[in-house]
Amino acid sequence: MTLALGGSAGKEGPCAQIGAGLSSIFCDLFKFNDNDRKKLVICGISAGFAAVFGTPIAGAIFGVEVLVVGSILYDVLLPSFISGITSFQISSVLGIKYYYHPLNFTLNFNEIFFINILFAGIFFGICSFLFIEVLKLFKYLSEKIQVWPPLKGIIGGFVLIILSFIFSKQFLGLGLNTIEDSLQGLNIVWYAFILKIIFTSITLNWGGSGGIITPIFFIGATSGTFFANIFHLDKSIYAPIGMVSLLAGAANTPIAASILAVELFGSKIAPYVAVACIVSFLMTGYRSVYPSQMIGIRKSASINVELGEEMNNLKTQNRPQNEKIIRVILSVVNKIKVRIFEK
Repeated sequence: MTLALGGSAGKEGPCAQIGAGLSSIFCDLFKFNDNDRKKLVICGISAGFAAVFGTPIAGAIFGVEVLVVGSILYDVLLPSFISGITSFQISSVLGIKYYYHPLNFTLNFNEIFFINILFAGIFFGICSFLFIEVLKLFKYLSEKIQVWPPLKGIIGGFVLIILSFIFSKQFLGLGLNTIEDSLQGLNIVWYAFILKIIFTSITLNWGGSGGIITPIFFIGATSGTFFANIFHLDKSIYAPIGMVSLLAGAANTPIAASILAVELFGSKIAPYVAVACIVSFLMTGYRSVYPSQMIGIRKSASINVELGEEMNNLKTQNRPQNEKIIRVILSVVNKIKVRIFEK
């Protein structure tokens, strides 16, 4: 109902949940132990991802990468690949058509382009950070309004209607046409990615049911167009890079995002996408659109985190040497202020 009636969400979330739920029922029927149940649920997630996007390899990797940040569950890798490939083949036989957009460009490696890719990765990391924080903000606002949950959904729906009249209805639903226009290098309104963040945050926090990856693709592709316009770059190159880099940063899945780019756009873009995805992944720090993700690595040596902790419960603190550096910087800043005021 959310997707059919205009909610800003994706199909992959429900498909992954259905896949995981069916796997859990299968485990109950055959009396699997907890370890096998966990593996089969991951396979269900991978199958759902692969069936929606037509990317069996990326789907398999996503399932084993998304649960723990910085770690791949290798013991589930083979069954995850089998489930992803099987799901993709069956859905194809049933007549599902998938979207592929091979990029036809010839680009000799040069230093300027590589630096642009690095800055693009930083920018997409900032966009990922913004998306995550806006989602948290609207969740906080939703929790503060204590009303009957169905009424809260009605309120959210009316807000989306008003925003659609003010701006455009292109930010409702999946937004596939806008994603396609971005990948084609067409002009998109510069604030498209910001509005999609707002539309999606309202939909998912005020009663809507749907996935978050398709909105991430929309935000990434349109922010890539925005970045390219600012620096007068090729929009048809930076839109697909943004599309997968935002997934890497927002979901903490740089490997799955890089493979997804190869499956959707071809191998020519692979080296540049990989760099942008990793930079975006590092930029978001210990944040995620999936708050239940477990911390498997420390992204920065300057921040202490408890490994094995969920994003929800994460508490960070600076390392002692980092605090000394901060004190030195503050003392220098204070001295500069004093001299300015004396003058």
